[in-house]
Amino acid sequence: MRTQTKGGIGVILIALIAIGAVLFLNRGEAAPAAVEKTSDGEDSLLVREDSQVVGEPARSGNVTMVEFLDFECEACGAVYPAVEQLRAEYDGRVTFVARYFPLPGHVNAEPAARAVESAARQGEFEAMYQMMYETQAEWGESQEPKDDLFRSYAEDLGLDMEQYDADFASPEVAARVQRDVDDGMELGVQGTPTFYLDGELLQPRTYEDFTQALDEALES
Repeated sequence: MRTQTKGGIGVILIALIAIGAVLFLNRGEAAPAAVEKTSDGEDSLLVREDSQVVGEPARSGNVTMVEFLDFECEACGAVYPAVEQLRAEYDGRVTFVARYFPLPGHVNAEPAARAVESAARQGEFEAMYQMMYETQAEWGESQEPKDDLFRSYAEDLGLDMEQYDADFASPEVAARVQRDVDDGMELGVQGTPTFYLDGELLQPRTYEDFTQALDEALES
């Protein structure tokens, strides 16, 4: 995993401030609500048994940050470096969970999610997740299908291509992506990125908003 330099963090902060007004651009007036926890303390709609963890689960504590994301979303791409830095800073202390939420206006968002989920089935979720964001400028906002490009990413990762092709086209993988969308819709998520921290909606505008919320969660 690549980490950011201090100068890079400064760029991240500027980017976050610049996109602050559009982080919730695709939402209606009603914001997503906090999640009611189940009796055993788990957030059934936020973190399911097969939800994808970016990196490794926390080795201590039970602080969890969930992001509903769209790999084609420019705001998600802008926040991605900050999330990567948070993962580096809070490694072992916070679990970062990614939930697919491809928006209908993005031609390649749903195929990108299926490509990432297909890679995950070969143990390469994180690598494909990172590749999608790091190449977003090459394919984002295209009105042409980019399935072949995503397949080339799978080849670059050394995946079993017969299995990848089968998974990418499978109803099971499509349903897996759609389940994340359905959970998000039930929670009231209407746009991306949407963050939850321990079941509470988190609306960061700067990098410090992230770190302050995580520090408070770890101290509680």
